[in-house]
Amino acid sequence: MVERVSWMAPVDYEIMLFFEDHPIQATPKVIAANIDYDRQYVGKRCSALANAGLLKTVGTGLYTLSEIGSSYLEGELETGTLEEPDS
Repeated sequence: MVERVSWMAPVDYEIMLFFEDHPIQATPKVIAANIDYDRQYVGKRCSALANAGLLKTVGTGLYTLSEIGSSYLEGELETGTLEEPDS
């Protein structure tokens, strides 16, 4: 398991794991339905993760895991390099 970053919410890890298991482009609605969280909350967290570089915005309302996000999940990224995103 990777080290959790202080600003991350518990759902953030679930969102990134969803993309690791399903390398697709997805909306917060699709993600929320698959990880059993509120769609609006998932949308806010996807935006925060994208601002931090862990997710990549690939279209209006579509996200995917970024290379930085993959490195984080693989434990290859020093968590100190991740700055809190502007929300």
